[in-house]
Amino acid sequence: MSALTGALSHLQQLEAESIHIFREVAAEFKKPVMLYSIGKDSSVLLHLARKAFAPGKIPFPLLHVDTNWKFREMIEFRDRLAKEYDFELLVHKNPEGLAMNINPFDHGSAKHTDIMKTQSLKQALNKYGFDAAFGGARRDEEKSRAKERVYSFRDKHHRWDPKNQRPELWNLYNGAINEGESIRVFPLSNWTELDIWLYILQENIDIVPLYLAKPRPVVERSGSLIMVDDERMPLAAGEVPQMKSVRFRTLGCYPLTGAIESTADTLEGIVEEMLRARTSERQGRVIDQDQSGMELKKREGYF
Repeated sequence: MSALTGALSHLQQLEAESIHIFREVAAEFKKPVMLYSIGKDSSVLLHLARKAFAPGKIPFPLLHVDTNWKFREMIEFRDRLAKEYDFELLVHKNPEGLAMNINPFDHGSAKHTDIMKTQSLKQALNKYGFDAAFGGARRDEEKSRAKERVYSFRDKHHRWDPKNQRPELWNLYNGAINEGESIRVFPLSNWTELDIWLYILQENIDIVPLYLAKPRPVVERSGSLIMVDDERMPLAAGEVPQMKSVRFRTLGCYPLTGAIESTADTLEGIVEEMLRARTSERQGRVIDQDQSGMELKKREGYF
């Protein structure tokens, strides 16, 4: 450990590493973009990107792949931050998926995720010609992400082959690509969920209110508490939403995201809850429980 690194706190070391990665990519690639999913990790990414290039503006756009089924509060938060921080925001929806009215209820989570997220993301990357895409994935989230490199090589079809990745020595990254190929970049690779919340608390980062506990209308389905976010959610015969004090550890499409019962309505409360947690944040993500596992999704071009 260098003298400089030794003088930094744990969060400062993580912050410095992430800022270095942002600057490295901005200098090395022709057309980078930041994938913005509006969740806590994206909020930290945005904060780090602003720090990395201050006092200037972020030198690349943010891309939100909108499935048309995000929580309403997520979309309101996204639009508010774009105005407040004055960053370039690109929003892409799969036009074919919209025309077919693809949704989680009629088509299932696997098909909905493939068409409205994976295929939609690849459409957007091709449309704008991005050669590097920042993402908020962390290695502690899930086993396929645990073996992901910081610079994750993707072929011309945006596919990930875990056996065809480059070695990463210290802070040296190999960004050499051919025409049509790209790199997914994960500045938060070495962060944990607890690190994320401690940093949000330390830096007072704005987050979607859904992460904080409050009474919300939910129904229990297959062991998950699903919030009834709008009138599009069909209720089964005799199914009545119950008001429960819940919050979300992870955010996605509302019909596919389970809440947890909680009274943590402050950042301090969330950190205290995280210190006691013994389960993965992704246990509430229905898409991780379908027949198509995360690694297969990533091989096909998922985030």
